[in-house]
Parts: sequence; C-alpha cells; structure tokens
Amino acid sequence: MIKVFSHWLHWRTIFQVVLDLLFPVVCMSLAALWIGQGGQVELQTVVMYAVIFALTMIVLNAWLGFYQRSSSRTLAQTRARAVLSLYLAVPLAYAVFSVLSIAEVSREMLLLSGLAALFGTLAHRVYVAHSRSGSMLMHRVLIFGAGAEAESVGNVLRKSDPDIQIVGFYPSPTDAEVCLPAQVVLSREMSLSDTAHALKVNEIIIAVRERRGGILPLRELLDCKLSGVKVLDLASYFERALGQIRLDSLRVGWLIFGEGFRQGWLRTAVKRLFDIVAASILLVLALPVMAVTALLIVLEDGFPVFYRQERVGLNGRLFKVIKFRSMRNDAESDGKPRWATANDDRVTRVGRIIRKLRIDELPQLYSVLAGDMSLVGPRPERPYFVDQLTRDIPFFAVRHSVKPGVTGWAQVSYHYGASVDDSVQKLQYDLYYVKNHTLFLDLVILFETVGVVLTGKGAQ
Repeated sequence: MIKVFSHWLHWRTIFQVVLDLLFPVVCMSLAALWIGQGGQVELQTVVMYAVIFALTMIVLNAWLGFYQRSSSRTLAQTRARAVLSLYLAVPLAYAVFSVLSIAEVSREMLLLSGLAALFGTLAHRVYVAHSRSGSMLMHRVLIFGAGAEAESVGNVLRKSDPDIQIVGFYPSPTDAEVCLPAQVVLSREMSLSDTAHALKVNEIIIAVRERRGGILPLRELLDCKLSGVKVLDLASYFERALGQIRLDSLRVGWLIFGEGFRQGWLRTAVKRLFDIVAASILLVLALPVMAVTALLIVLEDGFPVFYRQERVGLNGRLFKVIKFRSMRNDAESDGKPRWATANDDRVTRVGRIIRKLRIDELPQLYSVLAGDMSLVGPRPERPYFVDQLTRDIPFFAVRHSVKPGVTGWAQVSYHYGASVDDSVQKLQYDLYYVKNHTLFLDLVILFETVGVVLTGKGAQ
C-alpha cells in the first residue's frame, strides 16, 4: 500500500494507472516512428495526442470501477466492463485523432495501434483481476494471536486482498482458547523475531485485544521492525488495506494520538470553494434532467415534486434536505419513520428509476450551495435514527464533525444500507473519511460515484 495525500492506494491500482497511461503512448509512438521514416509524422504531436487519449481512457475506466480498492465482481462482470470500455474507446479515439494533421493512412494506423494497446491492457487486467499473484509478488503476513480476533482478521485478509499470504498465527500468552486449526498455529518454541525471519515475513499484524501486563513481546517486535518487518495494529491495518476504521479494533487513544482528523481553516476554505464551483457546474448540466424528472413525478403522482426532510448536519445542527419525491404522498402517513427497504412498496414507478440513477439526489446541490452540505461527506441521517444509532453504535457522533455530503466514501464502498447493522458497516467507512479527507480523496469519491451510478450499484 502507498499513501497518496493521506489516502491509501494499493500498489496494484497505481501500477494499473501507470500501465494505462504508458502502454498506449509507447505503442502509438512506435507506430509513429515506423510510419515517419520518410519524415511524414512529427513524434511530439503524436505523443501529445496519445497522452490525451490515454488520460481520457483512465478517467473512463475509473468511472467504470476498474481502479476500485476491492471488488467482488465475477469474471463475467469484469469482462462486460472491459467490453464496454472498448466500445466507448472507439468513438473517443476517432474524435481525438480526427484532428491530427497527418495523412489518412497514418491516422488509421495510429488509431489502430492505440486501440490495440487498450485492448491489451484490458485483457491483461481481466486476467490479473481473477488470477493469483506469483510467489514473488505475494505479501507474506504473520498474525500475532490465535484467538477469536486473529481468526476474524485472517478471514478478512483472505477475502480482501489476493496478494496476501498468511504464513501462520503466532499465539500470544493470553490465547487460552485457540480458535484456529493446529496446522496454521505456529510453535512458541522459537521466538517471534526468529520465526518472522525464518518465514521471511513482510509484515506482522497484532491481533490481540488485551495488551497490558507484558502480553506483547515488545523487544522482539522492535527487533522485527528494525530488521525491515512492518508491525501494525488492527486499526492501522484495516485503515490501510480496506479503507475503513473497524469498530471492533478501535480504541479512543488511537483516534486521539494518531494522525488525521485535520480540520484546519485552509482545508475548510478549499473544500468550500470546490463545493461552490463543482455544484454550480453540475446544477447547470443537470437542469434539463431535473425538469423532465419534475414533469414525470407530477404526471404519475401529482404534487409536490420535492421532498423536504429534517436531517442532522455539521456538529449536530439540524437542516432541511431537499430531494425529488420518490415515494407516495402517504408513505409515512402514521408519522413513524421507517428504514427504506429493497422493493419498497412505497416507492413510485418514477421514483424507482430516479433512485436507481441517483437523480433524486440532484436537488441536494442547492443545499451544497447554501452551505448545509458538501459534495462529499457522510450521508445525513434523520434525527430519529441518529438518536437511536448514537445510543447503539460507539463513535457514531464522530461523523458529524464534517459536513454531510451528497455522496461519500461509504456510498461508493458499501452497498445500500437500511438497518442498524448496515449503519455500523457504513460508519467504519465514514470514520475513515473523517480521519483522512482531502481534496484528492473527494475527487476519488466523485469519480467512483459516477461508476456507481452507471452500474446501478447499491440502488434501492
């Protein structure tokens, strides 16, 4: 993992972006050199157009979700996205190279070389996404602990990162009940540092809940770190690998003394300026869609077009959120708030479509301009649910230390949630955002939001 502007990126993601940029440029440059032996093609011009094409395709592939941190997509779904990317690349390539002032035959060859390069990178990505890494690329991890926490960590690691190889679990002195098969539990006859060196471990993850009273072999862990083996606690590992701060491994001291949670005036000013500019542009572009949506709502279920509801915002302040009405007028006629559910019978036919495409969220851009919301942040909840979740979930109120957002890290990382358990999962992503939010992370979330909208992921 590599940290870029306070956000952790997997080395595979960075490699994919670099490959997507360089491979088309190199292929088209070689084609230009071969064509231009007679002096017909200026290499610098071709490289410039190749870079424009490659950067545009990187944006497009980001929208299609190719660079997401983790994915549970099947092979068929990955292939479908690759085919869609190719279909979109053909008219894009024609548009980019149609203005290149070279002979028609040369333009055709450069176009074909660029598309061939793109096909090669997409085919390679489909293969890599569903194949195991070679032994040279595997990241060897030793987990300190053999109890329930260690078992949970092992399960999460196997699901989240195919490049990780768990070499074993080193039991701690407090592991009275070993929850793992005997063949994966390492012997304590050899010290932790000697075991790590013998197994050529890259990283040690501390998976024990109790650390007082000399439970941790601090001297041996220090020896491991001095010899180049990384040592991480659970909270730090999950933050880095999964983009979330897991509540089951979180301690107040880690939040207080750790990095992050920067809320300086400069960050606030930059975020506000970005919100105003981006929301204004999006409103202008979305006006035709909003007008059609309003008309369809009226034709199906009459007025009102908009739905206003009280939500909890920055520092617990209440404000009115505005959305296109997607439910019947009598959706909560009994006055009791209820979670939205899958196939909710209160949703109208138009409402089902605009929810799937996230069009119902567009009026919230007015709340962004008014300063009640931001483009990116934790989703605002209703006071009734906030009171319930604050009682049931530790650290839930931390998410109110930043403005709520139209979209957020939880929305692009987790499916639609409509229960207390889902709120726990989403809070873990919200805490990551609150701790690490930067303009770079906001841009990443906005790009992935487009991909979520295009694929209908998490729609309810």
